[in-house]
Amino acid sequence: MNFGRLALLLAFSITVLAASDSPDTREITDPKSVASLPAPGAIPIPVDDLFYTRSVSGGAWSPDGKQVAFSTNLTGRNNLWKVSAAGGWPIQLSQSDDRQAGATWSPDGKWIVFQSDQGGGEIYDLFAIPSDGGEVVNLTNTPEISEFGAVWSRDGKNIAFAYKPKTASATDIAVMDWKSRAVRNLTQEKTANHLWSNAIWSPDGKFIYATRFNAGFSDSDAYRIDAATGALENLSAHEGDHRTMASSISPDGSTLLVASDRPGGYSNIAEIDVATKKLIWVTDLKWEANAGDFSPDGKQFTYEVNEDGRSDAYLADSATRQAAKINLPAGLNSYAGSPSPFAHMGAGLLVSHQSSTQPGDLWVYDNAQRSARQLTFSAIASLTAAKIPPSQLVHYKSFDGKIISAFVWVPFNLKRDGSNPAIVLPHGGPTGQTTDNFNRTVVALATRGYVCIAPNVRGSTGYGMDFQQANVKDLGGGDLQDEIYGVKFLEASGYVDSKKIGITGGSYGGYMTLMAIGKAPEIWAAAVEEYGIINWLTMLQHEDPFLQQYEKSLLGDPEKDRAIYDADSPLSYIKNAKAPLLVLQGDNDIRVPKEEAEQVVKTLRDSGKTVDAHYYSNEGHGFAKRENQIDAIRRTIDWFDRYLKGAK
Repeated sequence: MNFGRLALLLAFSITVLAASDSPDTREITDPKSVASLPAPGAIPIPVDDLFYTRSVSGGAWSPDGKQVAFSTNLTGRNNLWKVSAAGGWPIQLSQSDDRQAGATWSPDGKWIVFQSDQGGGEIYDLFAIPSDGGEVVNLTNTPEISEFGAVWSRDGKNIAFAYKPKTASATDIAVMDWKSRAVRNLTQEKTANHLWSNAIWSPDGKFIYATRFNAGFSDSDAYRIDAATGALENLSAHEGDHRTMASSISPDGSTLLVASDRPGGYSNIAEIDVATKKLIWVTDLKWEANAGDFSPDGKQFTYEVNEDGRSDAYLADSATRQAAKINLPAGLNSYAGSPSPFAHMGAGLLVSHQSSTQPGDLWVYDNAQRSARQLTFSAIASLTAAKIPPSQLVHYKSFDGKIISAFVWVPFNLKRDGSNPAIVLPHGGPTGQTTDNFNRTVVALATRGYVCIAPNVRGSTGYGMDFQQANVKDLGGGDLQDEIYGVKFLEASGYVDSKKIGITGGSYGGYMTLMAIGKAPEIWAAAVEEYGIINWLTMLQHEDPFLQQYEKSLLGDPEKDRAIYDADSPLSYIKNAKAPLLVLQGDNDIRVPKEEAEQVVKTLRDSGKTVDAHYYSNEGHGFAKRENQIDAIRRTIDWFDRYLKGAK
């Protein structure tokens, strides 16, 4: 390790990590303060190194606290593994070509239940495997119903999970009798634009706590559900749109830990007295706080705070409700563990950490020692020694004065001479947020000389409900201008050539890419879109039924608001595009079906535009198989090199 460079990066990180008290107090960034750090010998990170660096997700303690099960793509597929909580080489439990996730141990420690789909189609079955290894058992085996998010009752007799038929828009809570495998729906959602989520067993197994959301995720309530009869009791009844989301029940069953909206739609931590339904606030923030879990003895509880795309994990005293941030490296820190981050025996907490320069891994936090140790090691050796430009958090004003946050990555050793290419990376959603995570696409591009910016435009989560809904019935309007003003910010930095601007994104980021090159064709010199929407009306015909309701929450009624659907569809503008476009799409995508990509390609080809496309079999919304991930980023790099750098 070059300790001089390490000191430089740490000093730089201290500068850019300074947080505001709220979105209202963000200071506008001087574009000239954005810096390219010196790094002698910096080279492009090999694509294979990025994708042979593993991803890790989930994490579940064994009942005795001695082992942790998790999902990783160590083999190029996301399968189930386990590792000793003391550390060591992990053991693969299951092998499949499909995605396996959501591991949770049975209370007796004999079984691990998880979920898996087929070919990226997101129709999940629940599976069980002996915790010591053995034959995998399909518990549900329902090709037309998706079951996911399994949670054991504390006596091990039942499993609660989310239940969604392929043709239904609503997701319900169902319960399986572990011995007989019999399944019954506990909730019976009657409205098309609501869903149930996050089942939580009461300590005695008589109740399940859950959250009922609307399709726009702007309104929700916490419920107590009788596990025998399905009788519902609303614990957070209210007028108008207001979110309350159940997270954990105390060991004595008296207190429900929730996240609930303060004025302005800022999610904060609170407790609900189950008997009286009285709500007691724990935090008063204008950042997004997410509730966690009570400790097994009820003396502590966890929560997380997302401040401008960077998150920290907190541990609170149940008696005083006073909390302290746990000691982890700066970046994106959150709790892991199903059903809880707390080890059932011992003082360990399972947490997840990553940053713009370090891939995500599981860590174990020792509560008594107040220190963390890394449990999984995702990065291959060449990547840990590599020079990766760190993210820089910036703020700028958009066309109407609204403040926009963005992460910027500046390649090493750049001259501030206005000659460099740049890439804009709009995020998915639109109700989503770019966070300070390890972004393989960004690392590949930034280490190849591309200045990158990822704005959190209006419509993003994390900045209050007013900001989240600021693009409703205006998709590709104000939010596209926020992306364009990100380009203006980069140009003002002095690094970027205004004739060498590219854009790439997936899902809503793919939609934004299509809107950008169609509505503002003079700005963009090249574009790569992954599984993006071209026509909201055809999306409505082919997408998953719940996503139809989500789309209506953003655009209105497709008949009454037909003009909005047309005005907000890239199809209305795409013939104006000048930028050469590459389209990447999974064949089995239920979120943005393949028909959308085919429309894009046909429309542009019929108009004589430069367009190319590649379709991935056995992939859904996003590419999960390593060879396809590598292929997609290689195609992306080659496209931008050709049209932004003039490479042959």
